[in-house]
Amino acid sequence: MFAGRFSGRCAVITGGASGAGKAVAQRLAKEGARVVLWDLNPQALVEAAAEVGAAHTCAVDVSDPAAVAAAAEDTRKALGSVDLLLCSAGITGPTAPVVDFPLEGWRRVIEVNLNGVFYACRALAPYMIANGYGRIVNLASIAAKDPNPNASAYGAAKAGVVGFTKGFAKELAKTGVLVNAVTPAVFVTPLLEQMPESQIEMMKSKIPMGRFGELDEVVSMICWLLSDECSFSTGATFDISGGRATY
Repeated sequence: MFAGRFSGRCAVITGGASGAGKAVAQRLAKEGARVVLWDLNPQALVEAAAEVGAAHTCAVDVSDPAAVAAAAEDTRKALGSVDLLLCSAGITGPTAPVVDFPLEGWRRVIEVNLNGVFYACRALAPYMIANGYGRIVNLASIAAKDPNPNASAYGAAKAGVVGFTKGFAKELAKTGVLVNAVTPAVFVTPLLEQMPESQIEMMKSKIPMGRFGELDEVVSMICWLLSDECSFSTGATFDISGGRATY
């Protein structure tokens, strides 16, 4: 870790009460950032905020654009500015072939995993643009490049995140706000608990290193992208896949 690397920065983490979001929040706070956690689960938010040392929390469903806009304004009023954004809120959704995929399950995965990223970026980017500085990281997945069978909604949503990131980054390229995506293979988070064991083993078998990623490995990459050290990369997709993706 780098002491003081994020001193004076305000960071918003969606899905910040668990998994990668919470782990990144902990690292950012230890390195000097004021961290704001957004999450759907109010009780998990309380517990995570105490553990992370969060400056502020918002209980918000990222699939609700009005709720996201309200959370953005609440965050600005509480912290004064927003410098960093990690969009990590996500769900895996149902496991089923396309012909049997439940329609409501499809809609929910797209709403949370793709539309939620759009809503958060749309609501918070104006504060960064006004300040002439910002770092945004959208957490996609290796499924954006190499989707798994029986998880069509998840793959489609994450591919959408990559496409959105590229276009959005070009819009902001001269504003001082950099936007990048991260596409990890499976790593150990609570999301695994939502999947059947057969799906988990199938995904592990596709990773040449023969293991899932460790959370700290993903956190380190995300934190670099959120830092001043990342200064000439925007609209890029950063893989961390144990060799599964080589392009």
